[in-house]
Amino acid sequence: MIQAFFLSLGQLFDRPILAVFVKSVILILVLFAAASVGLWFGMHALADGIAAWLGGWSGSDAFADIATILIVLVAHWLMFRAIAVAVIGIFADEVVAAVERKHYPGAHARAHDLPLGRALAMGLGSALRLIGVNLLLSPLYLILLVTGVGTALAFFLVNSWLLGRDLGDMVAARHMRRDELRGWRRRTGVGRFALGAAGTALFLVPILNLVAPVLGAAMATHAFHRGRRA
Repeated sequence: MIQAFFLSLGQLFDRPILAVFVKSVILILVLFAAASVGLWFGMHALADGIAAWLGGWSGSDAFADIATILIVLVAHWLMFRAIAVAVIGIFADEVVAAVERKHYPGAHARAHDLPLGRALAMGLGSALRLIGVNLLLSPLYLILLVTGVGTALAFFLVNSWLLGRDLGDMVAARHMRRDELRGWRRRTGVGRFALGAAGTALFLVPILNLVAPVLGAAMATHAFHRGRRA
């Protein structure tokens, strides 16, 4: 995985990958800002509804503003990662193709590009799976937080598993039929988890989290092809 990281980092400024990086960062930031604004309007609508139900509440606007700021701060990492994974799902094929052309030309010649519709579906599915699983496990996170037992570790492990699946699928979908993917996932669970852990760690580092989706897709390409050679 270390070698995959440095190979991916070395190709980061290749024109096709740099173009995806610029496009993805712009779209991620725009969507994140839009989600934050949407949350602000939603909290104000909720506060106004509560104020009307109570027959008046002078602090509703202040409550909505503070609640929005707190939610964005607390959920920032999850929101940002969900949006980033959805966006890179759209552009991942360009990154994977660029890595394959340079390092795995034979495999690149045999690959089939993903239709835009499937890329969109995979990206959206990744984001919804990330949000859904973490919301489902949120009671466990709270219990671990109260008992002081490894909340951060549990969160990291769960999200490493999710990201490893998503990044692996972005590459495997170019080389396998849909009915082959499930068996491939079973055979490569450990390697994909290691990939997801590396990507999740990158998402935790400010500034690096912007490049994490592109680096993750490139690393997944190396992991997939080197794994098939083994």
